[in-house]
This record gives sequence, structure tokens and C-alpha cells, in this order.
Amino acid sequence: MSRRRDHRPVAAKLLQRIGRGKTMQGKDTERPGLLRIRLEAEAKMIKEGSSFMKGVILGGIVCLVFTLFNNTKISGELGLRSHEHRHLKAPDKEELLKLPETKRMELSLTIRVLCLIMVTPKEIGYWASVVETWSKHCDKAVFYSPETIKVFESVSLATEDQWIQTRRAFQHAYENFKDEYNWFFLAKSSTFAIIENLKFFLLNKDPEQPFYIGHSVKSGELEYVEFSSGVVLSIEALERLYRVLDDPMKCPEKGSLLWKMSEEKELAVCLKYTGIVADNAEDNEGKELFNSKNINTLVVEAMSNHPSEVVEGCCSDVAITFHGHSPNHMHVLMYGVYRLRPYGHIFNDALIFMPPLNSDND
Repeated sequence: MSRRRDHRPVAAKLLQRIGRGKTMQGKDTERPGLLRIRLEAEAKMIKEGSSFMKGVILGGIVCLVFTLFNNTKISGELGLRSHEHRHLKAPDKEELLKLPETKRMELSLTIRVLCLIMVTPKEIGYWASVVETWSKHCDKAVFYSPETIKVFESVSLATEDQWIQTRRAFQHAYENFKDEYNWFFLAKSSTFAIIENLKFFLLNKDPEQPFYIGHSVKSGELEYVEFSSGVVLSIEALERLYRVLDDPMKCPEKGSLLWKMSEEKELAVCLKYTGIVADNAEDNEGKELFNSKNINTLVVEAMSNHPSEVVEGCCSDVAITFHGHSPNHMHVLMYGVYRLRPYGHIFNDALIFMPPLNSDND
């Protein structure tokens, strides 16, 4: 009823004008008839235009409700509201030392890490540094670029959209390497990684279980792993992701209907549809292993928050990644991590991760 009342004043005024036209132009038998036809047509057009606008507005509301319902459905189906922050701990060093050396070596050989490194032609300096530094410690490193580049070997993803790049990189990794590797580490070219520490962390994790690991953060009801600090998927998680990538209702290539989410959030939503939630990686003291900041920033923060314990308050002894170092700083980190050693000091590490065969690493 309220919709009719909105339009009655307009129609009434038009009819009133028609009546006045008859009175004022009574001597002219033709003009009042034409006037009435024209005014009736105007009234009809107004009503039809109003109905059209109602349809547009109603359609927009339905679209919005559908999108909100769809997002709520994700939360409801996957239990996001009751999900609590999950913390995955690194193995206990002392317990590993109790194992026979042959057993430790056997364990270390079971971990096979494929590194998926996202690069762009605009960051050729970072790309070169990663090629020359930490990527050599991966069991295999594959570089993914939005376009074909002749300078370095890479897989062209043929798109500038970062979410589509991520999807295609994981699809390529699964289709080509699923039988050779059981852990898949995705990183940006501005990330520095210590692969041996990653393998140490994964030592007591079963790759046949669905793991989605890194530095997890929360946005509303969605918990996701930041890409800047690196993302780790087990082979089981990657297989589930691969299956859902072909479902446009659960994991659309173009993402949300009304607003665009970052690729890291899109990945989290797709994984949640398969029952996988983000795990935050920590050492036994609760320190972060995947860092979305560089060492300089972390040290400055530690000096401010823990001035008497800068080293202890800064970073984990078995940190896996740091983000935001310049290409030159990556080479400095390689020197500090792999080459600098005090003469005469014997390291009693619990296990030995051998470099890939025929690799030219430090």
C-alpha cells in the first residue's frame, strides 16, 4: 500500500491538469483530447519507470542478501565462529637428541619441500637474490611469474591478478610434483627463508594430514596465513585445494561478488570449504617462526619492549622466514646463517638436512 501512495500525488496532479485543460479550452474540441492523451501517457511512463526502478533496487538487495548469506554459510558450515586460534609447536630438541643418529637421518630424508616462489619482472633484483641465495636449499624451487621472462627460468601464469596467479601456481605444483614432494612452501620474492629450520619444524608433522601453516592472523571471522611471511601446505591440504579449485561456488576464480579480497584471504576461504583452518607456527617458547617483518624491525621492537633482553625478545633461534629485506641484505643473511662460524665450536644439532643432490648451495 505504501508504494501506491507514493505515486498517487503525481497521477492526481496530472488528472487535475486534464480537468483544467477541458474547462479552459472548452471552445477547442481537439486540443483537450490531445492533451489528455499526452498526460495519460506521461502518467503511464512515470508508473512504468517507477516499477523499473523498484526492480533494479530489489535486484540489488537480493544480490546483497545472497552474498551476505553465502559468506555466513561459509562460517556456519565450517564452524568459524567456534574456531579458536591454533598454535603448532616445533619439535623438542632434547627429545630428538635421544634418537639414534640413523633414525634422525631417516626422519630428515622423509621431508621433501617444493618451494613455489612468486616473482614479477618489476622486482628483478629480488628475483636474482632469491635465485642466488636461499632457494638453493629447497629440494626444488619453481619460480612463477605473471608473464614470460627470458632473464630467468620461470612458469608463466599469464595473468596480473594475484589470486588467479596463486591458484594457477598451486595447480601447476600439484599436477607436476604431487608424487615427488610432500610439503609445498609458497613465498614472495621479498621473503627470506631458512629451509633447514622449516624442515626441522615439519619433522613431527604428518604430510598426509591437512596442514595450512604460517603466520596466521584474523580478519573478522576469517583466519588466514599472511603471504608475506610464507605459506606451507601439506600434500593432503594441496590435494583438497586442487579438488575445490574447480568448484565455482566454493572457490571462484574471480573471488567475492561485491568486493575483492586479497589472495591470502581467498586461499583461506577455499581451504575452509575443505575443512582446513590456519595454523600459527611457533617454537617451544611461543615465538613466531614465520615473520612478516625484517630482522631490523624486529630488533628495534625488541629494544623498545624488552630493552634488557633484546636477543631473547627479538626472534626465535629456529625462525623460518623474514620479510622485507633488500636483495643485498639477503646475501648478508646468507653469510650470517650459513657461513659465519666461531672456530673450534662444535654444533650438536639433532639431525642433518643434506642439500639437494648436485645443488650449488652454501
